[in-house]
Amino acid sequence: MAPPRLALALAALVAMSFYNATVASADDDPSVPPGTEATASAPVELDPNDPDLKLPDGATLAEPKVLDIKQVVEDQSGDERREDTNSDVKFALQAEVLFGKDSAKLGAQAKARISTIAEEIKTQNATKIRVFGFTDNLGSSAHGDVLSRRRANAVHGVLEQELNASDIVYEVRGYGEQYPIADNSTEAGRKKNRRVEISFPRGES
Repeated sequence: MAPPRLALALAALVAMSFYNATVASADDDPSVPPGTEATASAPVELDPNDPDLKLPDGATLAEPKVLDIKQVVEDQSGDERREDTNSDVKFALQAEVLFGKDSAKLGAQAKARISTIAEEIKTQNATKIRVFGFTDNLGSSAHGDVLSRRRANAVHGVLEQELNASDIVYEVRGYGEQYPIADNSTEAGRKKNRRVEISFPRGES
């Protein structure tokens, strides 16, 4: 049997060994995030003959193309919105900016805004222009169709005067309450739906 002092020394040595084996110290400044350390294992091998990695016999890849990207810019009041894609430019003007209530008569401020759009049409050298009118769903559908067409005609008249070009082809339509862009159950939504849109191809020569 070991002497008492030797037994205590052995017990202390065992306790220290156990403590050192179970307590881990954290690195104050690790060089890489935990779990991202490099390993010695090789990357996963891919089988070049795997049928899932090959096209079926006779198949070919489609031609590469640039996806259409739409950029939308709306002024702070929401009265005017511009949409740009790879192929087209579209302006949407709320009816309140252009006309009085239930009216198709343009004010001076409206004509100035349309003139600005005409300058953009000149910049893009566009020769095909669409002018579409829209309303909300209040009132009869027939009334909305007529009003939206009259408003589109009014905007078309200003554009025609500003551009004064015989080679431009216009498409002018009134869609009434069709094709809403917002919820007609709220006044804020109906306000967005009461609009005239002017669109044309980008950079057409």
